[in-house]
Amino acid sequence: MSRVKEFDPDQALGAAMRLFWQRGYEATSMADLVEATGVARAGLYATFGSKHDLYVRALDRYVGERDPLLVERLAGPGPALPAIKAVLDDFVAEADRAGDLGCFVVNAAVERMPADTVVALSVETSWETLEVALTSALVRARGSGELVEAADPRRLARFLLVILEGLRVVGKGRTGALRARDAADEAFAALTQWRPLLD
Repeated sequence: MSRVKEFDPDQALGAAMRLFWQRGYEATSMADLVEATGVARAGLYATFGSKHDLYVRALDRYVGERDPLLVERLAGPGPALPAIKAVLDDFVAEADRAGDLGCFVVNAAVERMPADTVVALSVETSWETLEVALTSALVRARGSGELVEAADPRRLARFLLVILEGLRVVGKGRTGALRARDAADEAFAALTQWRPLLD
């Protein structure tokens, strides 16, 4: 008969996620993870594999908890542009309250990409999810007349994706929330006043 685990793997993964999110990969040791999770080193290895495996699992958990909420907000009923504005506002609020944590996905991208191809795949998947959700919302906006017919939803979605991830980066700074607010307002103004580029 196999031995029953003496800890909750889900709780341990949550604790590891918070620690990696706060400190990053390199600054987090296995001893730190043992202390944060309350799980012996052997138990962590047996359940999650290496420190890198645990980091990837933690990052994927973070993405799995947050990305569906963004997709749901952008896919909701009603006009699309107010939903996009609400997402921009959410990112500004995140920049205001995140302190040193920032966004785990952005932290992982800065610390681990491009050399860590496994982490890069998780990050790129998260960005792709947001880009697709934004594109779909902008297609709806164009169809309902919120955007001009000539607007390119995919290019605008990529513009917004870069703005949103940039908000998360500057949000880590001392005056990041002020910069994030101004940038978000200008991005939305540019979106609503969009005109096709001249050839």
